Amino acid sequence: MNKHTDSYYANSIDNMPDYPQLQDHIEADICIVGAGFSGLSSALHLSQKGFKVVVLESAKIGFGATGRNGGQIVNSYSRDVDVIEKRYEPKIAKALCDMIFEGGDIIRDLINTYDIQCDHKPGGVFAALNHKQMRGLEEHKTNWERFGNDQLSLLDKNQMREALGTDAYVGGMLDNRGGHIHPLKLALGEAAAVTQLGGQIFEQSAVVRIEKGAKAVAHTAKGSVKASYLVLAGNAYLGGLAPNISNKAIPCGTQVVATQPLTDEQLQSVLPSDYCVEDCNYLLDYFRLTADKRLLFGGGVVYGARDPENVEQLIRPKMEGIFPQLKGIGIDYAWTGNFLLTYSRMPQFGCFDNNIYYLQGYSGHGVTCTHLAGKLLAETLTGHAERFDAFASLKHYAFPGGRHFQVPFTALGAAYYNLRDKLAI
Repeated sequence: MNKHTDSYYANSIDNMPDYPQLQDHIEADICIVGAGFSGLSSALHLSQKGFKVVVLESAKIGFGATGRNGGQIVNSYSRDVDVIEKRYEPKIAKALCDMIFEGGDIIRDLINTYDIQCDHKPGGVFAALNHKQMRGLEEHKTNWERFGNDQLSLLDKNQMREALGTDAYVGGMLDNRGGHIHPLKLALGEAAAVTQLGGQIFEQSAVVRIEKGAKAVAHTAKGSVKASYLVLAGNAYLGGLAPNISNKAIPCGTQVVATQPLTDEQLQSVLPSDYCVEDCNYLLDYFRLTADKRLLFGGGVVYGARDPENVEQLIRPKMEGIFPQLKGIGIDYAWTGNFLLTYSRMPQFGCFDNNIYYLQGYSGHGVTCTHLAGKLLAETLTGHAERFDAFASLKHYAFPGGRHFQVPFTALGAAYYNLRDKLAI
């Protein structure tokens, strides 16, 4: 049986619900493969519109990146307004940029509508390590304000010290439309809402084969689902189920630790604002406090999704560099999780064989964009495909180097940008 990884998130939930394994041959309007945020958001929005929905999960709800990420509600995509407006024609660019804050709004609406207890806290900070990055945040603020975010403020070094308890940054930007959550609790709350609306969820039900046709069939080891539409929402955990889409992105691993609970004295100087934080580096670090007052700190990327031998060894120097007052603190949990990286760093949405849809490739910005993806899919299947089509029109590029060399080539490119960050050029 595939169980959750040994993370803080999984261990902080006392009564983990179990959903049945599929052992029958059933039919539905829509079959969704994957019970992460992409699949759950799709299932929830489609159920709200009256579709009969079945979700098939190979392990447990939130088993992949959904239940392992930093828990930050970060707006936009991995490529932001400046790149989008330069890269795409004006109509598409505007459509994409008009949606950059919607994912976070969807999350907050779901929390309120279904009373999901997931430790939600408002406020997220982008932290600048040098003056070049600070200038970038000033441009960032201007761009986001053009698209309707009026909850932004720039912070100088002193304000950052007061909010975060560290001298590591020259300044930053606070986004009060950001924030943080316990992502696995959010996923479980969304799953409960799906079943409340009549949807069915099956765990330990990996799809081993897809049968294409006017009605697609998803086959598992012990059953099958025949549906008018099939949605592939497995992301980095989809495996080889659909090579035509998996060859356009590569899985990458990120590492996270959670400390022992901080003392009252430590909390006076570590994130007194209780904001979540991510820095502005290409290979960024991110951190926040949990509801039980642990510091959760993550960062780094392992291309090709190989699990490092010692996560704590990778993360502790970064964490103690930001918070030297925590030097030597105990680490209670250390884990890794995979996300799916695209060459363009933009998400990949689309359809093939007329009735097989896919949602993938959030490139590290999955918490919010997955929720947008599910809403757009529901719009599409009810005859309003304009916004989904803005994403579907984006070209999917393969990584240079082919199957054997794309991982080292990508790692080499990342090393170049990491060096530029360190040199502030």
